[in-house]
Amino acid sequence: MDRRQFLGAAAATVAAAAYSPVETAAKATMTPAGSKDPKGILVRFLGTGAADWKGRDDRGELRRLSSVLIDNDFLIDFTPTDADMLPKDVHPTTIFYTHSHADHYNAKAAVELGIRQVYLNHSWYEFAVKDFEAAAKELGKAVPAITPVNIGTSIDVNGLKVTALPANHGTGHTFEQTMMYLLEKKGARVIYATDTGGIPSLAARIAGIDAHVKPGNPITGLIMEATMGMDHDIDFRIFTHSSVGLVERTATVLEQTGRYTPVDKGQPVYLTHMARTLHGTQAELDANLPKNLKAAYDGLEVIFKFPGA
Repeated sequence: MDRRQFLGAAAATVAAAAYSPVETAAKATMTPAGSKDPKGILVRFLGTGAADWKGRDDRGELRRLSSVLIDNDFLIDFTPTDADMLPKDVHPTTIFYTHSHADHYNAKAAVELGIRQVYLNHSWYEFAVKDFEAAAKELGKAVPAITPVNIGTSIDVNGLKVTALPANHGTGHTFEQTMMYLLEKKGARVIYATDTGGIPSLAARIAGIDAHVKPGNPITGLIMEATMGMDHDIDFRIFTHSSVGLVERTATVLEQTGRYTPVDKGQPVYLTHMARTLHGTQAELDANLPKNLKAAYDGLEVIFKFPGA
């Protein structure tokens, strides 16, 4: 079974399971479902797991596949595993995909949800069109508009600017360019980085956080994958994913060079896309992660505040 087949099987297996959020004592600033907080960019984590989550594990925990809802308005990635985490009165119609792996991308789930606008990198546009046409035909629904984007392209979604950044990740399509996204509104600047092995230099340059370019344009929030767990884990995924240690060093460098300036002092960098086989429980993560990092969990809502709000 190749990686694409494995991911498809994993997604199908997880979709059949019964879901509930990871049980945790961690606290978060919550916003009423369906509302838009005027004080910042609202991120709701629908799923925080990597591809090897196939349901509740032997520790009793569950992470859905990685997806976020932004401002109760649009999605970044979405699979059947994430559907039950959407607020009941929220009906997003736009989705941005990071890449074509089945733990992030599922055309049928998007069509069922009522997605009308899709953004993805031009390098796999033709594959996606075929997938969406087949899904729409099967469901008897309209094919959404599918817009191919290039690295550096910015798109406005109801006043929030979304810019495509290059990620360091490989897929079954040899020349597919995977992506991360920079979210900007009223001075708040948040990078959502999954799946990727670190932040590539071109991504840092476009986002304005490359320390070699002065003056910089600091980000006020960072969500970054930590598939690899702690640095002692040895696994093939290290070539296209990040470890907790790498995220910590990234956060520290950005802080010390003035490229990460959160409005709330002490705001952590949030971890997502955590592999079941390489991470402890949520409670263990809360207790043992470096102080500048926080493990997100399914259902967590975070407001990245606007400067001066």
